[in-house]
Amino acid sequence: MTMLSFRVDDHDADEVRRWADLLGVDRSELLREAVRRHLDRLATEQDGQRWAAHPLDEGERLLGAIADWGPAEDWSDWANDATR
Repeated sequence: MTMLSFRVDDHDADEVRRWADLLGVDRSELLREAVRRHLDRLATEQDGQRWAAHPLDEGERLLGAIADWGPAEDWSDWANDATR
C-alpha cells in the first residue's frame, strides 16, 4: 500500500474527522473509501468511449441473446411443495 499526503482546508478536515467519528472508522479508511469510489466513478465516465472503440464481437453478442431467454421454467413454487 502506498501512502498519499495532501492538504485540505480546515473545514474539510473537520468534516472528515466528524464523519469518521460518526461512522466509527479511522479517517484513513474514510478517505481511502472516498478516493476509491471517486476513481470508480471517473472510470465509468469513460465507458462509452471504450465501448465505441471496442464494440462487442459476435460471441459476446450471442451471450446477450441467451440472457434474453429468461428462466426456462417457473420454479418459484418448488420450495413450497418441498416443505409440504
